[in-house]
Amino acid sequence: MVDVSGDELAATAAGEEHPTTGLGTRPRTAVGLEGHPLRHVGRLDVVHGNGHDDPWPPVEDIAAPAFPRGLPWVGVAALRMDQQLGRPVLVEFWDFCRVNSLRTLPYLKAWHERYGPRGLRVIGVHASGFPSSAAEEDVRAAIERLGIEYPVVIDSAYDIWQDYGSEGWPARYLWNARGYLADFHYGEGGYAETERAIQEELGLEAEPLTPAVRPEDEPGAVLSAQTEDQTGPYSGPYEAGGVWAVLEGEGSVRANGLEIRVTHPGCYALLDHERHTRGELALEVGAGVRCHAVCFTPGLA
Repeated sequence: MVDVSGDELAATAAGEEHPTTGLGTRPRTAVGLEGHPLRHVGRLDVVHGNGHDDPWPPVEDIAAPAFPRGLPWVGVAALRMDQQLGRPVLVEFWDFCRVNSLRTLPYLKAWHERYGPRGLRVIGVHASGFPSSAAEEDVRAAIERLGIEYPVVIDSAYDIWQDYGSEGWPARYLWNARGYLADFHYGEGGYAETERAIQEELGLEAEPLTPAVRPEDEPGAVLSAQTEDQTGPYSGPYEAGGVWAVLEGEGSVRANGLEIRVTHPGCYALLDHERHTRGELALEVGAGVRCHAVCFTPGLA
């Protein structure tokens, strides 16, 4: 998957509309990047790093922000970061209505299952990017539907988002056993790098990595750029490996003649291609359904 670009991150940081969804994201705090506790992470020209490669300054002085009190948690009683000392913690910002989060989810679930018994704590931070994923009851239903077994905190007011200075979805941060930043990544991809960092923090010797979920996740895969995401019920030309729609309500939509039932808010797959494909999307939204966006994912060149 093509990672979140610097331009996209810069627009997000300024509180402007996201250039691919047009839907906008939560604005950054007024403190500004230079004064933020994750100031080194927030550099807008990278999507992955561990602070050990020039020209990056070391990140060992960046401590994990505390989780604000009073937020709803799913799957566990409220957690505190200071109570996680002694184990590495992987924090992932996600949204069940964003296809990028859904495509990253299998790796988070695999790491939780594989490394949880060895000491890794995986925590999901759900921060809504669409009106359809804002309600707490819908988030809880999505967590159950998606089979997420690691703890999730619902960041409805974007408190954690602001504390982290988060730039988009998904974003993951690996904190070491002392509570300091060890690794980070914005966007899809970087799965092998993240898993190697997890293994290093757990003191594991270069074990085999989790297999790639999709061909486009394989190391060295060559991808073609996809059409930018479109606000609302888009119909028209596109280039992509897959086409998705953010939908809510009850009813159905038709994509190029194929009927898709809508039973809950979420991101629904409309069309899937084995490789990068040029096509024409004809989307019909039925009664009782609202389409917030049409999204595109890349395919093999």
